[in-house]
Amino acid sequence: MTKPERDYDASVDDSSRAIDLHLELADDEELEELERALLKARATELGEFRRRDIRLTAGYGDATTRDVLDDERRRARIRYDVLGKLLGALRSGRGL
Repeated sequence: MTKPERDYDASVDDSSRAIDLHLELADDEELEELERALLKARATELGEFRRRDIRLTAGYGDATTRDVLDDERRRARIRYDVLGKLLGALRSGRGL
């Protein structure tokens, strides 16, 4: 019997993940544009979160629709939070 490539039964003490990302940019302008793009993406996710939240709290749809809205709202919030962390890491790397 062969050993599986991954050990899925291993205990994990911390559910967080650290990701090291190396990105080479040509100049400061590219860095500024990257930051703008991340800010725009974060604003979009905040809008999605709020839109779903309003529809959910207003009692839109049946139970199944509300379950879907709740899941979409949850995932939009995760994306918003992760983009915030990414912006924070980018800014700390720039010394801001």
